Amino acid sequence: MKRAFAIISGVVFFFCACGEDGSSIASLPDAAVPDAATVDVAIPDAGPAMCQVERPKSRFTVAVVPDTQYLFDQDRIYPEVLTASLRWIVDHAREYNIVFTAGLGDITENHLPSEFEAAAGVYKILDDGGMPYSSPAGNHDMTRSSQFDDARGKEPYLDYFSPTRPGNHPTLGGASPNGYNSYYIFDGGGQQWLLLALDWRMSRDSMRWAEKVIDEHPALPVIATMHEMVDRRGAAGDPPNESGVLSSYGQTVWDNLIKNHDQIFLTLNGHFWTPARTTLKNAAGHEVHLHLTNYQDRYYGGSGMIRLYEFDLEHGTIDVSTRSPYMEAIPAAQRLPAQEQEVELVDADNRFVETIDFGARFSGFRGPAAPPPPAPLSVEQVVVPGTVAYYRFENTAGGAVGDTIPDRSGRGNDLTRVTSSGGAAADITWTNEYHPAQPSRGALFFNGSKSKPPSYLRTVDSAPVNTMTFAGGYTIEAFVRPPADCCSDHAWMGVLSRFAPGSASGKTGDDPSEPLATLSFTDSPMLQWAIFPTNYDGIKTNWSHIFAADIWHHVAIVNDGHRTVMYVDGAPEVRNPRSETVGIAAADKPWLIGAYSYDSKVEQAYYGWLGDVRIVDHALTPAQFMTARP
Repeated sequence: MKRAFAIISGVVFFFCACGEDGSSIASLPDAAVPDAATVDVAIPDAGPAMCQVERPKSRFTVAVVPDTQYLFDQDRIYPEVLTASLRWIVDHAREYNIVFTAGLGDITENHLPSEFEAAAGVYKILDDGGMPYSSPAGNHDMTRSSQFDDARGKEPYLDYFSPTRPGNHPTLGGASPNGYNSYYIFDGGGQQWLLLALDWRMSRDSMRWAEKVIDEHPALPVIATMHEMVDRRGAAGDPPNESGVLSSYGQTVWDNLIKNHDQIFLTLNGHFWTPARTTLKNAAGHEVHLHLTNYQDRYYGGSGMIRLYEFDLEHGTIDVSTRSPYMEAIPAAQRLPAQEQEVELVDADNRFVETIDFGARFSGFRGPAAPPPPAPLSVEQVVVPGTVAYYRFENTAGGAVGDTIPDRSGRGNDLTRVTSSGGAAADITWTNEYHPAQPSRGALFFNGSKSKPPSYLRTVDSAPVNTMTFAGGYTIEAFVRPPADCCSDHAWMGVLSRFAPGSASGKTGDDPSEPLATLSFTDSPMLQWAIFPTNYDGIKTNWSHIFAADIWHHVAIVNDGHRTVMYVDGAPEVRNPRSETVGIAAADKPWLIGAYSYDSKVEQAYYGWLGDVRIVDHALTPAQFMTARP
């Protein structure tokens, strides 16, 4: 095989003759080199021409185009550099089995229409070549006054790089209503993959949109791309795979999107300098690989550097390489030293292999689509006969909780807010979070701590529940979600409890300063239900197992008049006392929601989310819990 490089007036034209049938002729135009005569470079035959070689079916490649802003900067326009990169991708799509090309933002330097027009003209190479791609915005693609939230309204960027620009390519799955976020589904290695192309500053609505996209495709592995996520760690000498650290905004995206969606296994971003990567464990305990790739401050505006992510599903690897097709097109004999060093980057930050057991990594979400969450229930459906109190924490307006929350059972056991001296209004707030099987669609967040004045809820003084002993039995239910950093610094925080100690009801056994009843989290975290029953002088306790934090759980305490059983997520626990346990001793003191008291003093407030709470005056079966549906 022979390749010819024609150098005419400082422009290199690269030709690759592929096979006798002439099925593919590739060209890379416009690589600037000193004037010279035409040069024929003979390359020994090594079998079929490269652009005719096909990867095995289990192997495919995703190409990545990082920041190109210095190539499209006012009158400093150098489209030929990006032209070489995108032409290389199209011409080598068959050789590398390139199935998608992902942009990382900062297409332009000054978000000018003239800059976008020049860049969009180059991207037409991918349009014409049938190469599916994404091109999300970076901060330099936005006006200075509207960078910081994608609810910014229409920008010139959307005139040139809206998600529908590639002619509604079949891989395009959809876009957020504001047009700044999109998702794509493509085939690779015999399966489908989902790629999120996210704005550099997502609003809360766009974050929810991204979550919805993932939830609607529960069996697909997800690659999340955006302009900002990982920064370079400041310390020198870090191992390459530990050289990255989440930026402040990256931490926000991690906490609100990536960490809790196990399908996301890889993130790619630009923006910062220099390339770096790190690996973090998500809420499911699985690794997420996070890569920063950006070359804009290298020679020649980054030389149109591209990354290739070559997936090998059979051997469980992603082979990552970095190259400049623009510099590569210049014959070696003609390259200047500054050009030679840009041809291919082979240092550990730019040429490496990620090892992933794809089968094991994706096993947690493969299989049939999860059923949709059950429909919410009305108040009338939840207030079953015998309901003593029902608290429903819905408020779409958000913000701090006010003075009162009504008892939706109609029995008058209303709640009033208590903010201790030095406490903050924001320590109890309305949220739109909820357990999927919860009757309502909202929850409270309590920001309690042992080191700050507690804010909590309590029943009003006239509440009938304050004096009830539940001798015939009871069912107490709550939806709880302790945060990921719970609970070593929040041990024994109360979900709900009595303000009165055991001594207020004449109890002298065990520790009579403990409350008459409390459902509290230990530091594990596990739940403890501890009460002074009416038929016993001391304390009886029920315990849960240790369960995952930052995940919603339903807990129910059920007493049939003789014995108490704790249920977590509908399943009975084993650490339930078998001895006779009748009712709950009472004093004419309030119940507390989101707090724990000792010796008639509230010691700390709850830390975490709390959904619907219901108290019923008899034992319910799991089929009658708030998680059940008619």
